[in-house]
Amino acid sequence: MQESNEGKRQWLNVAEMAKELGIAEMTLYRAIAAGEFPAVRIGRRLFIPAGVLDRMAETAIATGRVVTAAEFCGEAS
Repeated sequence: MQESNEGKRQWLNVAEMAKELGIAEMTLYRAIAAGEFPAVRIGRRLFIPAGVLDRMAETAIATGRVVTAAEFCGEAS
């Protein structure tokens, strides 16, 4: 996996992101398949930009509202 200058990974696989979110992998796979969570497919594997969680949190804090992952599906990391 690629790392940024700070050593933080830029991409996570589904298992890693599900663990980070505290949800089941299948729940995340379903959200990705439904277009409700951003991911990149390379062959049969799915990768998620690690920074999407930071951007979601920043948006929620800045706007004072609930944000959905689907709002971030078009973003690239």
